[in-house]
Amino acid sequence: MRQPPLPLEEAQACLLALAVPLPLERVDAESALGRYLAEPLIARRTQPACDLSAMDGYAVCPGDGAGPWRVTGESAAGHPYVGTVTPSTAIRIATGALLPDGAGSVILQEDLTRAGETLTLTGEGPLPEGKHIRRRGMDFVEGAQLAAAGTRIGPAHLGLILAAGHRHVAVRRVPRIAVIDSGDELSDDCEACAPHQIPASNGPMLAALVSTSLACSVQRLGPVRDDLALLTAALESAADADVIVTSGGASVGDHDLIRPALEAWGAEIDFWRVAIKPGKPILVARKGKQLAIGLPGNPVSSYATAYLFLLPLLRALAGAGECLPRTIPAVLAEPLGAGGSRREFLRARWDGTRVSAQAVQDSAALASLAASNALIDRAAGAPPRAAGEVVPVYLLENGGIA
Repeated sequence: MRQPPLPLEEAQACLLALAVPLPLERVDAESALGRYLAEPLIARRTQPACDLSAMDGYAVCPGDGAGPWRVTGESAAGHPYVGTVTPSTAIRIATGALLPDGAGSVILQEDLTRAGETLTLTGEGPLPEGKHIRRRGMDFVEGAQLAAAGTRIGPAHLGLILAAGHRHVAVRRVPRIAVIDSGDELSDDCEACAPHQIPASNGPMLAALVSTSLACSVQRLGPVRDDLALLTAALESAADADVIVTSGGASVGDHDLIRPALEAWGAEIDFWRVAIKPGKPILVARKGKQLAIGLPGNPVSSYATAYLFLLPLLRALAGAGECLPRTIPAVLAEPLGAGGSRREFLRARWDGTRVSAQAVQDSAALASLAASNALIDRAAGAPPRAAGEVVPVYLLENGGIA
């Protein structure tokens, strides 16, 4: 096991080095939304396949002066004109319609006056050849690479996949995750908690975080009491999971039993504890092809470490080209005090330009987490920052603007 506590980037690199992309499968393109291309997307056709009109108007011959013209036919989308445009004639044409043979430009309908079958130019013209025309292959040509392996398939990519002639697409198998929350203080009935109990909210929160961030299959186990045999049995019951996520019991107290449970289960500890706040006691282990991440029990620590470690791991398993979250620069709306001895991630609210740290930063404070859509990244020992200075922030998919 590596010597703790690890710097954030070293711990993330160690974790991602353990991730082997899941097996490839081919699925219907429309069911691949939110997943990652397992192979480069290569166009099977040319788009557009022919020259098309980019506007509603009239197709005329190249260099045909300023008219007048005689209208001799029409080309509509899906219903091309059969024939050839000749000098001093024009074809009524719709946006997306096939450009007739002989045509070299399209005059906008608002630049013309039509009387019967005669057109007179009253606006822009004469037009250069190619005006208002979408040439064959303007978007892409057959054989072109349109997206790299590892690209996340969003709505626009879905449209591109289909336009490129692919009914099916290669992706990685959906990751299977088991989420186990543990602790004697947890109650699975949030409406009937004794004073010494708290609702078991971390498990549902983590399951929701991964489910809304990428395509995956989530199994929830627990809450499980602080009992070595019960925790080991819970790990055994997650035999089909690619990743087992525990919440609670990862620290060094007498009742923190996740590490001994993982070892009793047969896992090898890869690293334990990272030099960050919140979330120092995060633990990563492996057993064969299965990976386990032990997250802290405090809800903010659990959420922050899931964001920084669990989601990148799942992206790697799913075949993402970029697994780690990126920061953006944001202007401080209020001053920040000096940083502490560890790298900190401060819950904050970002309005699109300026960011404000939440007043309450306790790692058990869920209300300030729910009110946040960003994390301010503060280096260990960072000096005080004045309002108006720029700081790096991570955007959270946690409601609001982000």
